[in-house]
Amino acid sequence: MKRNAKTKAGKPAKLERNVIIADASEADIEAVREIYAHHVLNGLASFEEEAPSLGEMRARRAQVAQQGLPYLVAKLDGRVVGYAHAAPYRARSAYRFSIENSVYVRDGMAGFGIGGALLDRLIARCEKGKWRQMVAIIGDSGNEGSIALHRSRGFCKVGTLRAVGFKQGRWVDSVLMQRELGAGSASLPRSTESEEGKVS
Repeated sequence: MKRNAKTKAGKPAKLERNVIIADASEADIEAVREIYAHHVLNGLASFEEEAPSLGEMRARRAQVAQQGLPYLVAKLDGRVVGYAHAAPYRARSAYRFSIENSVYVRDGMAGFGIGGALLDRLIARCEKGKWRQMVAIIGDSGNEGSIALHRSRGFCKVGTLRAVGFKQGRWVDSVLMQRELGAGSASLPRSTESEEGKVS
């Protein structure tokens, strides 16, 4: 099946070849930047309006790694076709068990299951850590693909911030979605986890 093949419903068919999900390397970040830059300059998923430099993207990956959080890439035939990572939801210490996810797929590759494969692996990796809540902040309430992707992975819509962004000449909403990781709020963190990251 070719990558551009369509189903009878007119929707993209899933790729038959296996997409490889792996930890991002330093060498992958140039491709990651290319993917993200397209979304920054042409879409509403990100509220950035200028594409970050390669150095800035490398610094962001390093910051994610310092937090012990995953930064993943999806590769098809050796080419990076998407990436995903988790980052702290907020900087203040009481938020230390909550994280935010980001998932981006190369232009023209949406609908092939790449975003789902990335998000599945990201959730599984984060559930092995101390984190209990994962939040998705989705740019544009009309971003049906991302909303549907997150809903299919157990995220619930918890609210919409109306017209909080202004990009490409119009007001843009932020959609907030959330899912529990592991035990979620059903149990308290271990005492060592509870003290970790607190500001004295």
